[in-house]
Amino acid sequence: MSGTAPYRIVCERSGKWWAVSVPDLPGVYTQARRLDQVSAMAREALALFLNVDSSQIQVEIDDIVISQLDEAKTELATAQEEEADARAVHKRAQKRKQHAVEILLDEGLSQRDAGKVLGLSHQRISQMAHFQSRAHPRHV
Repeated sequence: MSGTAPYRIVCERSGKWWAVSVPDLPGVYTQARRLDQVSAMAREALALFLNVDSSQIQVEIDDIVISQLDEAKTELATAQEEEADARAVHKRAQKRKQHAVEILLDEGLSQRDAGKVLGLSHQRISQMAHFQSRAHPRHV
């Protein structure tokens, strides 16, 4: 049986348990406390039903049924979009800070003076100046 396709299993939340069924074999049911235990429990139930060793059985979770799953997935997708937007905003803000530093350094201010004017530490100005010099070396 090791070369056969995996049995599809369906997990449905039932109270604090996962109710597990095998659509291709009506009557094969089991349960598990946690989702990460479902596959082992399904293999064991199938082994008993088919009278084979559980190591010969492969399973694949085909569906997870939770009443609020669609809402949770929508919330996750929205959060991921917002994180991507936030990263883009942060990147633009960093470029603007970098440009502000470049403007003052091009004016001839020292890194300490640029830091004082911008309210940043001279160490941060030094980092930004070093980054800028690596990214866009100034030609002398």
